[in-house]
Amino acid sequence: QARRWRRFARALPVAEQRQAVDFKAAREDFPILREEQRPGVPIVYLDNAATSQKPLQVLAELNRFYRSDNSNVHRGMHTLSIRATEAFEGARAKIAKFVNAADPHEIIFTRNASEAINLVAFTWARANLREGDEILLSVMEHHSNLVPWQMVAKDIGATLRFLGLTPEGMLDVSKLDELLTERTRLVAISQVSNVLGCVNPIQDIARRAHSLGAKLLVDACQSVPHMRVDVQQLGADWLVASGHKMCGPTGVGFLWGRAELLRAMPPFLGGGEMIDEVHLDHFTTADIPHKFEAGTPAFAEAAALGAACDYLSGLGMDNIQAREHELTEYLWRRLSEIPGITMYGPTPAQCPDRAALCSFNIEGCHPNDLATLVDQEHGIAMRAGHHCTQPLHRELGITFSARLSAYFYNTVEEIDTAVAAIKDTAELLKGFA
Repeated sequence: QARRWRRFARALPVAEQRQAVDFKAAREDFPILREEQRPGVPIVYLDNAATSQKPLQVLAELNRFYRSDNSNVHRGMHTLSIRATEAFEGARAKIAKFVNAADPHEIIFTRNASEAINLVAFTWARANLREGDEILLSVMEHHSNLVPWQMVAKDIGATLRFLGLTPEGMLDVSKLDELLTERTRLVAISQVSNVLGCVNPIQDIARRAHSLGAKLLVDACQSVPHMRVDVQQLGADWLVASGHKMCGPTGVGFLWGRAELLRAMPPFLGGGEMIDEVHLDHFTTADIPHKFEAGTPAFAEAAALGAACDYLSGLGMDNIQAREHELTEYLWRRLSEIPGITMYGPTPAQCPDRAALCSFNIEGCHPNDLATLVDQEHGIAMRAGHHCTQPLHRELGITFSARLSAYFYNTVEEIDTAVAAIKDTAELLKGFA
């Protein structure tokens, strides 16, 4: 029966990309963008690096699944179970197509990207790393791509090493050859920083890491939703992403890995679904992907994530990236007009493909106060804090920062509203200082 679902998944098509997109019309797919903070004050949602909003097409698929197909997957011969399994495995195929995986078998469903990284850390790393081995990270990593490696390194006796930043706030790859040694077994790095917005040269890092026999894991949470990502071209060994940042539901993400690596890795969790045979004194594992999917999966959420892939593919990832490039330049220019502002990361001129986010501080204003007041008074949804990157903030010499982050459905008018609100609020806060 499992072979049947894999054949079905390989045959399932994904929506074709269009050449031209009306992004103003696309906003109508997101009913939450019409919400108000209070009567007459619309919410301006610029917190997309934390989570994206969900289009009607994704909400409809989640509702359709529960209304029409709900049943546990893989373990039933009845109609509903078959339909649920087809939706679940169909979503796997859509994700594989979305990131150009060689086969749907290479896509492992997880709760989120954090779990996907932990999966690699607690299987491959613990089975292959030894005392004295080195793991190369960067100072800009999200805690999810740092803490699991700290845990592994502490238990095994491995050493963590870190790439730093250039003065412009980009990854300092000039130190890569110095930090990559014959002791390096793994490089784990983000493709796009959730604070600095810079895009890291993954293909070059992959080539240089592999030349020394090291493996590469890529945190693609801030890239997969915003640009075309081709896992075969990147040259990585594993890549992780979260569904909720790419117009999908919460509670589901995925790990992509090279099939030969996944098959060689020990299982992560034990239980139903991940087994082939179970005896009283031993068990054998199922083949990938089910080997790493113990227990009942988030099958409804997976189906909705497949719908999100359809939606984004329909808009076209190149179109989305081009749209966000326009928003990035405008956001950076407008924010730079605010007196006393310090912005982190490279300018659009220094990194033309940088993400549509900007982290900043304003002299005399605590980011938490700023974020609270612009929401309460102006309906601006923005983020304040360390953005799960405390070491990076220490590297920058700060404790917290504010962050605006746009997605394709945002507009220049919303950026104007947000900047005006931030400017007025900053003046107010400075008056109380």
